[in-house]
Parts: sequence; C-alpha cells; structure tokens
Amino acid sequence: MYVIGTAGHVDHGKSTLIEALTGIHPDRLKEEKLREMTIDLGFAWLELPGGLEVGIVDVPGHRDFIENMLAGVGGIDAVLFVIAADEGVMPQTREHLLILDILQIQRGVIALTKIDLVEDAEWLSLVESDIQHAVENTCLAGTAIVPVSARTGKGLPELKQAIYQCLQKTPQKIDLGRPRLPVDRVFTLTGFGTVVTGTLQDGTLKVGDEIEVLPRGVRGRIRGLQSHKRKEEIVGPGRRTAVNISGINADQIQRGDVISLPGLYAPTQRVDATLKIAGGVEIPIQHNMEVKFFHATSEVIGRLRLLGSEQLKSGEEGWVQIEFRQPVVVVNGDRYIVRRPSPPETLGGGTILETNSPRRYKRFAPDVLERLKSLSTGDPLQVLLHTIQSVRFISDKEVLQAARLDPLLGSEALEKLLTIGQVVVIGEESNRSGLMRWLTTRNIFDHERERIVNIVKEFHQKFPLRQGIPREALKNRAGLTPKAFQFLYQGLLDENRLLEENLIVRLPEHTIQFSPQQERLVSRLMNEFSDSPYSPPSVRDCVDMIGEDVFQALVERGDLIQVASDVVFLASTYQEMLTEVKNWIQQHGSITVAQFRDRFSTSRKFALAFLEYLDQRRITVREGDARKLLQQELRGNHG
Repeated sequence: MYVIGTAGHVDHGKSTLIEALTGIHPDRLKEEKLREMTIDLGFAWLELPGGLEVGIVDVPGHRDFIENMLAGVGGIDAVLFVIAADEGVMPQTREHLLILDILQIQRGVIALTKIDLVEDAEWLSLVESDIQHAVENTCLAGTAIVPVSARTGKGLPELKQAIYQCLQKTPQKIDLGRPRLPVDRVFTLTGFGTVVTGTLQDGTLKVGDEIEVLPRGVRGRIRGLQSHKRKEEIVGPGRRTAVNISGINADQIQRGDVISLPGLYAPTQRVDATLKIAGGVEIPIQHNMEVKFFHATSEVIGRLRLLGSEQLKSGEEGWVQIEFRQPVVVVNGDRYIVRRPSPPETLGGGTILETNSPRRYKRFAPDVLERLKSLSTGDPLQVLLHTIQSVRFISDKEVLQAARLDPLLGSEALEKLLTIGQVVVIGEESNRSGLMRWLTTRNIFDHERERIVNIVKEFHQKFPLRQGIPREALKNRAGLTPKAFQFLYQGLLDENRLLEENLIVRLPEHTIQFSPQQERLVSRLMNEFSDSPYSPPSVRDCVDMIGEDVFQALVERGDLIQVASDVVFLASTYQEMLTEVKNWIQQHGSITVAQFRDRFSTSRKFALAFLEYLDQRRITVREGDARKLLQQELRGNHG
C-alpha cells in the first residue's frame, strides 16, 4: 500500500486527471465543484498492475490555498506532479516543487496534461524541455515525463505504468510499533459518530484499541477502521485510513491533531531542528522571527531562535530552536516547512532533531552547537533503519559505513534492531575479514518473500498445466539482486513454501490436473506410444492430438522424455532403452547408430536422436561412429 499526492499549478488538471485514473472525483466541497478548483484536500484510490493499491491525496494548486496543500503532502510516498501542456511551468509549479524539495519527496512521476489542447509538436517539445530545466537540481531531477489527456484517455495506461514503476522502487513504510495518524479530515456519519481520516505512520491500529487525541489529551476507542472503503480489523503504516472513534465528539478533534495509542507521544512547545533557507528568499531570516510552522497536517505559529548564527540567507543552513504558541506532536527525524505569515512566502524547512528541547540555549555556546551537530546524524536506530530501507539489502559492515555512525554506537544499535525484529538476517557468507551477515528490514523481508511466492502462484494460475516456473524466470521476475534473491529463495525452499525440481519451481500443493476430455486424449496418445514404443508419434503428432499445453505438461511431469525437437519417448521406454544401451556398451565396448537401430527395430532418425541425447546428458561420448560410456557418468533426471 502506497500513498501519492498531486502537486502543480492551479487549473492544470490535477483533479480531472485523478478522476480519469480512478473514476473518483476528489473534489468534495460544493464550492470546489462550482469554481472547478480544488480548495481543500481531496482523496481517491487506484489499483495498479499486480493488485498494487495506491491512495491518492489531491491538493489545491492556487496560491491562496498553498497552506492546505502543505497538509496533504506530509505523509506521501511519491508525487504525481501535474503540468499542463498548454501553459507549461507556472509560479505555483515552482513553489510546489520547492515544497517537495524541502520535504525530500524524492520519488514521483510528471504528468504533462491537456495534450489534446496542443497540436504543435514543437511546442510540446519546448514544454518538456522547460520542465526538465525546472526540475534540474531538485528532488524530481530525471523523473519520467508522461504526456496524457484526461479528456481523451490518451497516455493514461502509460501514466499508470510509470506510477507503478516508481512505486516499485519505493520502500514500504516501516512499522516502528508507535502508530500516529495526523488528522486531515474530521466528520460525523449518522449511525456511526465521529470519523477521522489521515495517512497512518510508524505503526498499526486495530479495532478495539484505546486511542488518544493529541495534543488535546482526550481519549476514545476505535469502533471501526476502513481503508479505501473496505472495512479492516487492523491497518498498518503507509495506508490511507478512516477511523471511526467512539467516546469523542467531532468538535473535540480538528485537522492537525494526531491519533495515537495512549502514552506513546508527548506534545511539545519547543524543538531543536536544522533549517535550510530556500533559494530565492530575498530577506534574510533573523533571530526571533515569527513564522508559520507546517508539519504533517498541522499548522501553528512559531518563533525561530537562530543558534550559531546572526541570520540565515537564501540557500544557507543552520540550527534553530522553534518555540510554538500551541503544543505540537513531532518525532525526531520528521521534516517540516516554515512560511512567512505576511506577505506569504515559503522560507525553507528542515529536520526535527530534538522533540522536547529542555531549555532556551545560549545561542553560541560551543557545547550546544556540538550536541546539535551530533544530533543531526539522527537517532542511531532510525538512521540504520532508513539506511537499510533505502538500499533494501546490505551487509552488516556496509550499513555501518553507510550510516556514518560511531562503530560501537552503530553496532549496538544494529544488534538492538535485530533483537526486536525490525531488521533480519537473510543470509550469511564468509570472506577474508570473517563472517558477513546480509540484512534487510522486516517489512521488506516479508514483502519480498510474499512477492516471490505470489509470482509462482500467479504462474500456476496462468499455466495450470505447467509443472512450475523456471527458476531463472522467477529470478528475473522478482527483480532483486542475485544475492538477495538467492538468500530469500533458499529460505523459502528451506521452509518448504516452494519446491524445486530440475530447475522448475512450484508450490508444494500444486499438481497438474487434466480435464476429463484431456484425460481421454492423453489415454489415446499413450496407447499409440505403447503400440509403437521405439518408433513413437512425433512431437508434432502429439501436439496435434492433445494440444501444446497438455503435451508440455506430460514432459514436465516426466511422463514423456523429449530427446530432440521432434522426437519423444515414453519415460518407461526411455529407461528401458537406456538400460539396454549401457548393458550393450559394457558387453561390447561401444554402440553405433546402426546397432541401436537394429537392436530396437527402429529407424535411423530415432536411433540418432536418442544417442545424441545421451551425449548431451554426458552419459555417453562419441568416438568416430560409435558411443562409449563416460568414465564418470553424470546422473541426470533420467540417467
């Protein structure tokens, strides 16, 4: 399950495109429909190839509603960046791009909409070039641009495929055992009561859980859960979620509140953070400046206390304390954005380093600056988790180097993650420096193993008469590195979740079953083989009689042995002839094609095909016109 958000200039067709993709119009307010312009957040969902479910948050593009946009992009996995072909890059295009950059939304697809309004191919090419230039040196640099028309449907299949490919490279959200749902909507349903929606992060919610609404501190209980209009008993991180809450009225919750389990989070009114000023900000940021602070779905007024600097200019980065008028709920490592209240302007953003800053610091104290520098590397557990998640599979030595943690601190954190099960060892190998463990996160481990099993399951469903999928084909479809695939695949074999025979992989419960009609045809064919065992029907005759799928099933099941492109024998006949050939060679030293032909009263065609097959199997070796047994005979499936 993933969540993507739209972004882009007003009237570039975001909502219309979402409706074309999903069949759901995300605009839900009467004023939005009248003005044909998204004012607040809208929501939809989409199922991509392979059953991949995607929640969609549609955000407003008008500059007057930019702060509503900020409430929608905080929890997304990727962005659907919409630019109209008839207008190209516009002011809100650039501001939305800046916001995505600050929040480090690093994956996305660019939809070049309204191509039905542009007939000039040269204009389209210029717009694409302008887009590439605009996203250069941003989080969307190199992102695929897909021309599309929501009105005609042109390009929609390609857009869905591009979104699918983008999300395939996007790590699943980590379950840290500490759920939080930043609220983006609150409403009441007759017969149900209070309902809130949001994108669930960091943990799991279950029906029956007691919950706490932060920062207010009121408590209730989960009466019901839905995701994409489906009732659920349990919902994990990264999913668009609707929570029906009993014991709390709708007027006791508002956008920006956080739903969590009691005691997991403590609201704060002072945090330590990094702050990077956006390019193009003309007036330097001053100490004690008042700003609007945006985090997840919340918006509060805060005051910036600059640490280690008198001011921060465009493009500069520093450390700050931010003091809030009202309590907020944040977590170390969260991203945030600050804006100037008046005139409205996005100033920059950064990362939360300390959620409960203990006191007002002396702004230039060396110990304070050193501590902030240390904190900026992040919590060791989270740094390791995110490092592993970003590369998916990595050795224990490589992850400690990549995370840039103190070796002792990093090793302790890694062992803790292994102990609590957030990180798992998928395999081990020895090298010159000792034993190396290969790691991944628990979510990736479970997800990829299930995906491998599902590839085999889908192959069985598509080809029920095949014994299974070739291992190499399974490896290619899995799309993993060779080492990761081998470790995960071997684990599935060890647990008997998959079986492999002669490089063919199947589920343990899978068997080839013919229909009554197919059984009758197979029986008739078997009789023909029995009537003429040494000069049997050709492959073409078999296929004509029983069909390609049934024939291949008989070969894979081992009922028939295909020794050449058009020569096939009953398995029992093959074994009989093989035994006779071995005995003949042991008695006479060798066997020729003519001797084989005469011994079995067959033709040269069948004799030559059989003996060449034994050569290929390295059972025999040709010397002149004769065949001899190899000194070390390799035993194959039929040898």
